[in-house]
Amino acid sequence: MSLSFEGRVVLVTGAGGGLGKEYALAFASRGASVVVNDLGVDTKGGGRSSAAADKVVEEIRAKGGKAVANYDSVEDGEKLIQSALDAFGRIDIVVNNAGILRDRSFARTSDLDWDLIHRIHLRGSFLVTRAAWNHMKNQKFGRIIMTASAAGIYGNFGQANYSAAKLGLLGLANTLAIEGHKYNIHCNTIAPVAGSRLTETVMPPDLVASLKPEYVAPLVLWLCHEQCKENGGLFEVGAGWIGKLRWERTQGRTVRQRNKPMTPEGVPGTSWDAICDFENATKPANVQESLHSVVSVLSQVESDGDVGANPTAAAASGASGSGINPAEAVGQKLPTSSFSFTPTQCILYALGVGMSTKDPDNLRFLYEGHQDFSCLPTFGVIPSQAATMGGGLSSVPGLSIDFTQVLHGEQYLELYKPLPTSGTLTSETTVADVLDKGSGAVILLDVNSYSGDELVCYNQFSVFVVGARRFGGKRSSDKAKAPLPPPKRAPDAVVIESTTRDQAALYRLSGDWNPLHIDPSFAAMGGFSAPILHGLCSFGFAARHVLQRFANNDPSKFKAIKVRFAKPVFPGQSLQTEMWKEGSRIHIQCKVKETGDVALAGGYVDLHGTSEASPETLPQGGGLQSELVFAEIGRRVTELGSELVKKVNAVFGWEITKDGKKAADWTIDLKNGSGSLLKGPYGGKADVTFTVSDEDFMQVVTGKLPPQKAFFSGKLKVRGNIMLSQKLEVILKDYAKL
Repeated sequence: MSLSFEGRVVLVTGAGGGLGKEYALAFASRGASVVVNDLGVDTKGGGRSSAAADKVVEEIRAKGGKAVANYDSVEDGEKLIQSALDAFGRIDIVVNNAGILRDRSFARTSDLDWDLIHRIHLRGSFLVTRAAWNHMKNQKFGRIIMTASAAGIYGNFGQANYSAAKLGLLGLANTLAIEGHKYNIHCNTIAPVAGSRLTETVMPPDLVASLKPEYVAPLVLWLCHEQCKENGGLFEVGAGWIGKLRWERTQGRTVRQRNKPMTPEGVPGTSWDAICDFENATKPANVQESLHSVVSVLSQVESDGDVGANPTAAAASGASGSGINPAEAVGQKLPTSSFSFTPTQCILYALGVGMSTKDPDNLRFLYEGHQDFSCLPTFGVIPSQAATMGGGLSSVPGLSIDFTQVLHGEQYLELYKPLPTSGTLTSETTVADVLDKGSGAVILLDVNSYSGDELVCYNQFSVFVVGARRFGGKRSSDKAKAPLPPPKRAPDAVVIESTTRDQAALYRLSGDWNPLHIDPSFAAMGGFSAPILHGLCSFGFAARHVLQRFANNDPSKFKAIKVRFAKPVFPGQSLQTEMWKEGSRIHIQCKVKETGDVALAGGYVDLHGTSEASPETLPQGGGLQSELVFAEIGRRVTELGSELVKKVNAVFGWEITKDGKKAADWTIDLKNGSGSLLKGPYGGKADVTFTVSDEDFMQVVTGKLPPQKAFFSGKLKVRGNIMLSQKLEVILKDYAKL
C-alpha cells in the first residue's frame, strides 16, 4: 500500500526546520501541495525572518513539488489558512507544529514566560484550526495533528508553562475529535521525541543527532491519510518507535453511607489502598463512561447505605446477593455428562491452540498416522467444559445468578494418565465452594472425568459472578487451587508466538460457542472493540510452550496446570510466555506482546521427571540469559531463512561478555544458503559484529536500555558496516525490542 496525497493541501506550522520541515518535505514528496509556515523566530520567540520558510519551499520545488511560504504568526490563524486558499483553493490537513521554549523553574516563571508559551502553542493551534474548521466541514474531510509533549503528559522540571500548554492541546484535540467525527474530520495528538531546535537545549548532542525527525514523520502522514480511521488518539513517537496512550482508572471505592456525613477522616480509613489499587483497572474512553461510576454511587448508597467497592459492576448487575446461599449450594452435583471424541477432535483442538505443520515436532498432535500420535494434555478441559456449559448450573439450589455477569476467573487441570486420542469420558461436577469477594461471588466447580471407572483428569473452574455480593459467604477456601506469583528474577525461557486473525473462530469448534468470540456486535455489548480470544485458548498456547521448552513435547511428562485469566487477548495478537523453572514446577506468565498486558497470571505447570525432561532448559545462575533470545532467533531463521536472506543479505556476529570476559559467540548468517544461526566462532568474516555484556544485552531486549543510549555510552560496541544494524529489526521484531 503506497500512500498518496495527490490533490490534498497541507498546512504545516513551524516548518522552517526540524520536525516541521520534515513533515513538509514528506507530504510534498507524496504529491501534496504544502503551505510552509514559519515566522523565523529563535527558540525563545525572538527575532523574525523569512529565510527558513523560503529555503524549505525552494527544496520542495527543486524536487518537482508544489509549495508556498507563509511568514505569519500562528496567532494570525486566518492569514495562514487564506494563504492555502489563495495558492491552492482548499485546505485538507493542518499540522500544528509551531512552538517555542521559555524554560524556568516555577518560582521564576514570569507572566510573559507563561503567556507567550500559551499564545504560541495552545492559542495559536486553536486559531489556525478554527480558521480551517468550516472549510473541512463543508468538504466533509479534514485531518488535524496537535503536537503535545512528554512534558505535558508526565510533567518536567522547569517547564510548568510548556507542560500546561501541551496537555491543554490534548484536551482540545479530544473535543475536536468528537465534534468533527460526523464530518469526517479526524484529530489526533502526537508527543514526538526528535532532534530539533527545541530539544537540543535539553538533550545531549549525540542523542539529538540520532533522534532524527524522519523517524516521526511517517506516523504523521499515516494519521493524515484518508485511509486512516484513527481519531482522538494520543501517540508517543521517536527513533522509529510508536506507542499509543490511554487513561486508566482504579475500580475506586465508595466512602460514604446513607444519612451519614462524609468526613475527611473517612477518606483514608480502610479504603485508601483500594482507591489506589490498579488491579482490574478500568479504561474509560469518554465522559459518559467516566460519569457512570459516579452516578451509580447515588443509587447504590440510597439503596443500601453501605460502603462498597466497584459501584459500576454492582450497578450494572443489579445483584444484591440474595439469590446465593452457600449452605444450600455447596456439595450440590450437576447432572453427569458424557463426551465422545475421535482423533478428529484432538487434531482440531491442537490446531485451535496454535499447532502447525511448520514445526515437525507438532505432527504427533496433528497426524493420526504418526507413530507417536497423542492428544495434547490441555484437551482435558474440553470434556469438563462440556459438563459445566450444559445449563446444569442454573438448576443448582442456592445459586440464583445473572448468567450475563458470569466470568471465567481461573482454571486448574490435573491429569492422572495421558489422555486417550478417542473414546468416551464421563464427567461428574460438584459445587466445591462459594465465596463472597465483596464485589462479586466466586463459585468453585470441581469436575472429575472418567474413562469407564478410571479417573483420567480433574478440573477446577473458578467462576466469578460480577455484583453477586453481601450474601454472608466466606472470602477464601482451602479447596481452591491458588495461583502463585513467579520468581523475582529474569525468566529462564521465553516463547513468543502470534495468534491468527481466525484463532478464535478455529478454537470455538472445540465446543465453546460463546458469540463473544466471533460476533462483533455481541463483543461490542460486552465493551470490547472486537471479538476476543477464548481464555482457554491462551491457556493451551502457554501449556504448549512449556511442553516445547521443558518436556521435549512429550505429553506424558505433563502433570498439571493452573492459571488466572487477567486480561483479554484479541485474535492476531502475539502471546509472550515467560517461564521460570523451580524443580518440577514451571511458573508461567503470559503477556500480550503488543500491549504488555498480562493475559495469564499466577500460572504454573507441574511436570513429571523434569531432571530428564528439560533438554532445552536455558542456563541459570552462572549461565547466560541472552541464550533465550538467540534460541528464538534460531527458530525464526529456521522458519523464514530463505525469505530473510533475500531481505537482509548480511552476516551478523555477536560477542556476548560476562564479568568482562567473552562468554559466547553467535553468528546470524543471512547471506549464505537458506540462513543459519551458529554458536561458537565463525569461520568467515561477519559484515558487522556487536560486542555487549549479557546483562546489558538483556536490558536492551527488555526495553530497559535504549539501543542508542547503549551505543553512545559504550556498553554496545559495533565493528564493521554499522548501517546494517538497521536490518536487525527484520530478524528480531517479533522477539525483542532491539
